[in-house]
Amino acid sequence: MFGLGVPELLLILVIGLVIFGPGKLSESGKALGKSIREFRAAASEKDEPKKVGDSRDENKAES
Repeated sequence: MFGLGVPELLLILVIGLVIFGPGKLSESGKALGKSIREFRAAASEKDEPKKVGDSRDENKAES
């Protein structure tokens, strides 16, 4: 994993705690986890082909 072992990851975590503080770091971690979860959900959705003659969707987008 990019040549990072446990000691390096712990050092990065400690530096992050010193710079941002425990409250801000946990908030950032939560936001990162949520965005990764949303990305995975969006990537796994199957896209339905859009009908060429269906103009109802275009009217909704314009209003």
